[in-house]
Amino acid sequence: MAYVWMLVSAFAFATMGAMAHALRNDVDWQIVALCRAFVTLVVFGGSALAAGVKLHFWKPRSLWMRSVPGGISLICTFFALARLPVSVVITLTNLYPLWVALLSWPLLKQRPRKGVWLAVIAGVVGVALVQQPQVGHASQAVLVAVGGSFTIALAMIALHRLQDMNTQVVVFHFSVVALIFALASLVFFGQWSVSPNIVLDRWVVLTVLGTGVAASVGQLFLTLAFAAGPPAEVAVVSLTQVLFAFGYDTCLSGHVFDTATLVGMALVVAPTIWILVTRRIAVPMQDGASG
Repeated sequence: MAYVWMLVSAFAFATMGAMAHALRNDVDWQIVALCRAFVTLVVFGGSALAAGVKLHFWKPRSLWMRSVPGGISLICTFFALARLPVSVVITLTNLYPLWVALLSWPLLKQRPRKGVWLAVIAGVVGVALVQQPQVGHASQAVLVAVGGSFTIALAMIALHRLQDMNTQVVVFHFSVVALIFALASLVFFGQWSVSPNIVLDRWVVLTVLGTGVAASVGQLFLTLAFAAGPPAEVAVVSLTQVLFAFGYDTCLSGHVFDTATLVGMALVVAPTIWILVTRRIAVPMQDGASG
């Protein structure tokens, strides 16, 4: 059942990405990110309060070590989704297992094996191939998505220290911090506006809200999946996000990918799968760190 739940989660996150990408010409990405963070905060915060769970904000410090990089990754993800196909963004943000493997050396005192270095090289080549066809802002978005994968890795390692804390508390704290980062993006990135015509457009409003609902569904089933199945195997199933997103890109958005991009995506995903299957770092991912 864990694998079924993870498939539902992967589909939900891919749907979130597809909705955000579809809104790129109608709504500024900062607004979409803000709505995504707000809806998740309401859903998980409300469920925690209803269950009588005591929520934390200022302490412990390890919560901030998880939530701050998680908030940054959310901003990076939605910035990239406004400029790149969904499958490319999801592929690049899923580089985080490679970063976890590398960062575990200085942070967890676990030295990477030789195979990890080969996987990292393959991932770097893959990113270069994905970036090659992009120009201007799209090229910048590739680097931002890769940066988002790095911050996700930091969040994953921080979760290693939060294994005994209630998942709802962790998700709530992340949602609050993500909302703060989303609000800050309105100020620091600027050049955003809300047209009255857009506010009255039912399709746009429902799609914006849908990104938050899809993210909440994704995080819920992610929690169920990691609680019920072997983390390494469940994490591999989560990479079906790439396949679902590729379907959205080709069937709905009409994106056509060149050979270099497809090869690059494969070089990113294949080493990631290998790392997840062979590496047994106890990094709990049940709260959903991705954007």
